[in-house]
Amino acid sequence: HSRFQSPESRVHENKRMIVLIPKFTAIIPFLLSFLTLLADVTNAYSIPMTMTMNAKHTLYDVPVSNNGARVRIILYKKGITSEEVDIVSPMEIGGLKSESFQKLNPQGKMPCLTINHDIGVSDSSSIPESDTICRYLLHTYEHEGPSFLPNSYQSNLIARIHDMYLTTIQGCLYKATPPFGIYRTRAKAIEEFERQLSIINDLVSENGLYLLGDDVSLADATIFPTLVFAKFMLPKFGRSGELPSKLEKWYNNVVVGDADFEKVHQEVTSSLQKWDSSGRWDQIWLAGLIDNDPETIFDKIVAGDIPASIVYSDDDVLAFQDINPAAPAHLLVIPKDRANLSGLSKASDDHIEILGKLLKVAGDLSKDASLGFSDGARVVINDGPDAGQEVAHLHIHVLGGRSMTWPPG
Repeated sequence: HSRFQSPESRVHENKRMIVLIPKFTAIIPFLLSFLTLLADVTNAYSIPMTMTMNAKHTLYDVPVSNNGARVRIILYKKGITSEEVDIVSPMEIGGLKSESFQKLNPQGKMPCLTINHDIGVSDSSSIPESDTICRYLLHTYEHEGPSFLPNSYQSNLIARIHDMYLTTIQGCLYKATPPFGIYRTRAKAIEEFERQLSIINDLVSENGLYLLGDDVSLADATIFPTLVFAKFMLPKFGRSGELPSKLEKWYNNVVVGDADFEKVHQEVTSSLQKWDSSGRWDQIWLAGLIDNDPETIFDKIVAGDIPASIVYSDDDVLAFQDINPAAPAHLLVIPKDRANLSGLSKASDDHIEILGKLLKVAGDLSKDASLGFSDGARVVINDGPDAGQEVAHLHIHVLGGRSMTWPPG
């Protein structure tokens, strides 16, 4: 509008501008500092804020999670976009142990789904546990894609067996130390894992691409990622890696015949390969660590190749008379499976259960008068040459039937 100002007005306006310029120039450094700080904050939080603010839900998960992968199968097969459910690593909010994630799931486990509603607040509501998340999604998006047979008792039974008896012990395939659910030894946990696969195998249909026929079910989504684990990991423990017959056929067919399952197969497998290349199994008992020590006379006694006066035997422990007794009652108590336990100094977390059993059996036998014990016993473990250990297979001496002196010789 300056074209319509008088010459006097324009001169007055120019003088005002000349006065304001120095004042504006003085605040430029402060303005630049503020903009830089704003940019830093935006860069630090733009990914999670963009994800949660734009999506109706946020799924906190990572590719290697087999329980999270069942949720991803449902998302992929139903065509649920990132505008509906965005997948974000828990590291975006500090990791599983962070205060932010613990508010969403106090168990500190993946996956976890937040319901962001219309205002995009991620803590508005959260759903932990993969089965619960799946059932929420199947209900919320029931008109999208396949139904996943939510009311099929066969599907629900397979999913239940998986969650109760497989995921609770699956750590035996990749965790460094026990316990694995109720099992204190890796070998027993792996045996039970394989037994549960056989139980599920009996529930699988002979026909169709999927577990129950031509329609994909929640059972398919549930057990497939765990079987990716099994196929990859079981061979590391001396197993063949081949699943029970119907599961093996289904697994191979669905990887080839369903692009969404193949996608999840790639996600999980590529993550497991990274674990492998980092040496994850190198220090795990029965995988990278195995018993390479020579066989001993005790192994031959356990096998029945050499006779012994056996006084006790169960699945794990054997006790027999010492052929060179140092007391009226002198027993040796040994683990049947040496399991790298050539001496007590070789003990690890994998041996906690067997060590407890050995001492329990020793204590019970020391009370048996028929074996020559009277009022107490001396329980001794010789460990190494300086202690006088002669057989490289952990054994407990239980001596009694006479008074003992101290210190021993």
